[in-house]
Amino acid sequence: AALAGPKFAPYLQAALYEPLEGRYHLTSFIAHAHEFGVPQIRRRVLFVGFRRKRDLARFKPPEPTHHGFGDPAAEGDEVLGARAALGLPASDFDAPAPTLRSTLTGPRHTTSILSSASAQRSWARLGIWPNGVAADRKAASAFPSPNGDFRLSVPDCAILQGFPESWTFDGPTYMALGQVGNSVAPPLGYAAALAIAQALHGRGWSPEL
Repeated sequence: AALAGPKFAPYLQAALYEPLEGRYHLTSFIAHAHEFGVPQIRRRVLFVGFRRKRDLARFKPPEPTHHGFGDPAAEGDEVLGARAALGLPASDFDAPAPTLRSTLTGPRHTTSILSSASAQRSWARLGIWPNGVAADRKAASAFPSPNGDFRLSVPDCAILQGFPESWTFDGPTYMALGQVGNSVAPPLGYAAALAIAQALHGRGWSPEL
């Protein structure tokens, strides 16, 4: 989401807007993944371009389908907490997971998805261990975390990113985590794609038509 700030304005002008000027009409918006059912706090800026100005004029960023905890008056479904999404036993605290860090950045070949000190505190409250993610759930259960918290596996991180449980990733664990952490959360990507399709075909359009 920092890409939307003034610090990156010169970069975006040189790398995105100028190369596409005259061919595409661009807009951008910031979206929160948990507002689309992803059990994770994740802010992302999305850039959308249309060849025709009239399509851009019709484009509306997707409306949230879910809301956070403790707001009974809000519209849509309540997003699951990380523990509920992973099928863990209920505890006195549950909430969407902190942002999963991509393992393709930072220390080489790391299998930690910890993104900050504040995220460490959130993971601890959730009773989930973010350091040393295992390749699969069998490996995770074979190597308990030092403090007894639930050790994550690659499939668990994929669930927290909004992937279906049947989705598979190739490569060693750190590469698989990089694919998860670098991806656009699928429910958010779908909502954005649907909004684009509706701008191109009209607001009454739906995938079932």
